Amino acid sequence: MERIIYERMAALDQTHWWYVARRKVLSDVIRRIVKPPENASILEIGCGTGHNFEMLGAFGKVDGLEMDDAARQVASERLGRPVGSATLPGLDGIADGSYDLIALLDVLEHVEGDRAALASIRTKLKPGGRILLTVPANRWMWSAHDRVHHHFRRYNGADLRQVIEAAGLKPYLLSHFNTILFPLAAAFRVLGKLTGREEADDEQPAAPLNAAFTSLFGAERHLVGRVPLPFGVSLMAVLSSGS
Repeated sequence: MERIIYERMAALDQTHWWYVARRKVLSDVIRRIVKPPENASILEIGCGTGHNFEMLGAFGKVDGLEMDDAARQVASERLGRPVGSATLPGLDGIADGSYDLIALLDVLEHVEGDRAALASIRTKLKPGGRILLTVPANRWMWSAHDRVHHHFRRYNGADLRQVIEAAGLKPYLLSHFNTILFPLAAAFRVLGKLTGREEADDEQPAAPLNAAFTSLFGAERHLVGRVPLPFGVSLMAVLSSGS
């Protein structure tokens, strides 16, 4: 990602509606669907500034990996110990069979070899371990946002399932999310394409709108994994080893 994206992340990851609400949704999915063991061993790959550490830490001991030096420094300060820098797909220095839960949250789209990355992550799971994965959805939504964030792709459900299964994993859950706000996001992307005025669209909106978006997106914690969500801005999967 470009430097300005990490800077915005560090400035906004505790207040921006997308970060705040997504943590609520992910926490509920971990509690209801992943169901890690007590005091689970957890790894977040591509942890950025470490803004998910507190949420993940409610379920066990968290380790982090981040390749960007400045973001890794912020994440290490938040974690209270060093965050590693091993990259995908090699994950050098990470022992096989080490983790009950591995989180890969809006990271796979940044990796050119997505199947190889998931296959490598699979080897780091303990028996019965799970991967929690999120990626941006809908190829047609490709925009300046994806270019600035250095994405290789956006996914549809069939794309993601194919990559998951090719990596020797099984999707225990595969669902869209960020569904309630999808019509607004879709309209924004279409308008940008029609007018030629695409923007990275990750600035924090005014406080009342930020609060409303937080509530609307956060409400999806009651929906994901309970009712079908056939469309959304993002896709989420909970994966288990296929062996």
